Amino acid sequence: MDTPTRRRLLLGPAAAIAGLAAPAFVRAQSDWPRKTVRLVVPFAPGGSSEIVARSIAVELTRQIGQTVYVENKPGGAGTVAMADVAKADHDGHTLILGHVGTLAVNPVMLPKQPFDVDRDFVAVTLLARVPNLFVVHPDVPARTLKEFVALAKSRPGQLNYGSAGNGSAGHLSMEYLKLVSGTFITHIPYRGTGPQMVDLLAGRTECGATGAPASLPHVRSGKLRAIAVGSAQRVPVLPDVPTVAEQGYPGFETSQWYGLQAPAGTPEAVIRRIADECSKALRASAVTERFANDAAVGVGNTPEQYAAFVRAEQKRWGEVVRRAGIRPD
Repeated sequence: MDTPTRRRLLLGPAAAIAGLAAPAFVRAQSDWPRKTVRLVVPFAPGGSSEIVARSIAVELTRQIGQTVYVENKPGGAGTVAMADVAKADHDGHTLILGHVGTLAVNPVMLPKQPFDVDRDFVAVTLLARVPNLFVVHPDVPARTLKEFVALAKSRPGQLNYGSAGNGSAGHLSMEYLKLVSGTFITHIPYRGTGPQMVDLLAGRTECGATGAPASLPHVRSGKLRAIAVGSAQRVPVLPDVPTVAEQGYPGFETSQWYGLQAPAGTPEAVIRRIADECSKALRASAVTERFANDAAVGVGNTPEQYAAFVRAEQKRWGEVVRRAGIRPD
């Protein structure tokens, strides 16, 4: 028997299995989407999450031929939305916007959640990283972070900062700053960035940390003053605002980030199709221009890369939660 023929006979069963598997993978990809896709945002409208989610939803709708609609579902520090999506059909037609609060903070802050973020969800892709801006109301007599820290130390507990809620990115950022600067500033949790900004703009709170998209318009209009950027580098849209690290706290870095999670059990082929479509959407001019205007950075990595990123963030922010003694509302 000649070698090629013998090789075909020996490899026949394996080749047959591979031949069956490949079409199944392709079919799973081609089966998505069969209907409208629901993208759940576990926060109230008005923050960075809204900008990222709606920008991606609009572009995905154009690409995939089915409507991708955003559903805001706030409550319970994001647990209401997470619990809902954890029980959804695992067919790729229900997704949730992943976030540092729901994926890295809540597992430590809320150990008795009705779901497990690692077991009940699967990582799809990291969509964007958004630098945090540390801002103060214009009536606050501080134009730099150094001046603000000195003011806070001279008035311990008298300055108030708002956040989108316990465990939110803004809460973490301010508690991180308090730890490294040795200051005591009173935390006032709100139900979302929108309500938080209302009181900050009115001067009912003195300061806060928010994702750049939420505070940039007010910084540009003079209604808020940016005293520091939380990212490792300055942001192009505010080149004159130094980072926290530049102002005496080396190694300080805090950014908000947003990714996509799907219910566990969603077929791998569908996960990869969604990740590919998101990567394509993030390169679209409408999205890149919007992100650049809001100082957001699109990512669009693989499910494996995103899962590794989430694990690293869980380790880093879990330590901050424990040291700062962050508790639920």
